[in-house]
Amino acid sequence: MSNPSKSRTLLSTLCGLLITLLTAPALADGEVNIYSARKEDLIKPLLDDFSKQTGITVNLVTGKEAELLQRLQSEGINSPADLLLTSDAGRLAAAHHAGVLQTTPSKLLEKNIPAAYRDPEGYWYGLSVRARPILYAKDRVKPAELSTYEDLAASRWKGKICMRSSDSIYNQSLVAGMIVHHGEAKTETWAKGLVANFARSPKGGDRDQIKAIAAGECDLTLANTYYLGGMISSSDKTEQEAAAQVGVFWPDAKTTGVHVNVSGAGVTAHAKNRDNAVRLLEFLAGDQAQHWYASVNNEYPVNPAIPPSATLKAWGEFKADTLNVAKLGELNADAVKLMDRAGWK
Repeated sequence: MSNPSKSRTLLSTLCGLLITLLTAPALADGEVNIYSARKEDLIKPLLDDFSKQTGITVNLVTGKEAELLQRLQSEGINSPADLLLTSDAGRLAAAHHAGVLQTTPSKLLEKNIPAAYRDPEGYWYGLSVRARPILYAKDRVKPAELSTYEDLAASRWKGKICMRSSDSIYNQSLVAGMIVHHGEAKTETWAKGLVANFARSPKGGDRDQIKAIAAGECDLTLANTYYLGGMISSSDKTEQEAAAQVGVFWPDAKTTGVHVNVSGAGVTAHAKNRDNAVRLLEFLAGDQAQHWYASVNNEYPVNPAIPPSATLKAWGEFKADTLNVAKLGELNADAVKLMDRAGWK
């Protein structure tokens, strides 16, 4: 004869387990494979959190932008990649034009990412914003002397500007933006004037330009703000000291605004784990990831609901260019040719 008390206890236990299963967060099966041109330490902690929250395994492959794009093209339909993560709208546009991305409609992405920071057709989405203002030597240049990007071509700055080479996608995109706003002829005249003001032949990255200002080799440069933020928070004392000697000036406040660009991602054309890739994209545009971009990477959140870090706030607010960054990629080839004609090495 059965024991009613034991039966009730067993039934209660089973009901409790059922409630637990129904109310627990749903964990997804499977994986998602990423080709990333961003350094592992700039993205891996976010991917680990995504896996913990969703149960989706993230497999990360990092490499240079051109190499990853070529790899996607060579692999074709056999590519294991589900998501391409890279920097600059120019590179995202290149991936789109190479046919290695697919459209990814998402109401959540459209809600969290302003239209200016995503591809109009949904081939890719910006995930963080980087501004490229004028950086100047605090002890040799007064902010009142600065105004616009165009003014950097004025003769009074002759021999006072350090710059990355024309191979820099960041400079190419800036020039592409100027073509949109000012036309090709005027932009070429500006580029020639800028080149005439170089203190040295272009070399090095953005951090090297900042160090050159600190060393007195030049007084001005253009650099993405997250490089300066990284130097300010660096464990390298020499980088901290160099950054302390440089001020940030937000140009074109009364006209087109500061040139901005994005890091971003798109679902690959032959993604085998498309749903998981979209879910990861949506996670990266969400609150947690956006706070990470701001506080750890010193990048501006693409999601306007998330505030910038204290470091970025210290530089003050600025008017950002409202141009859709997709245009920067569309005009990349024109910008490169123009820079070549202007003698920008």
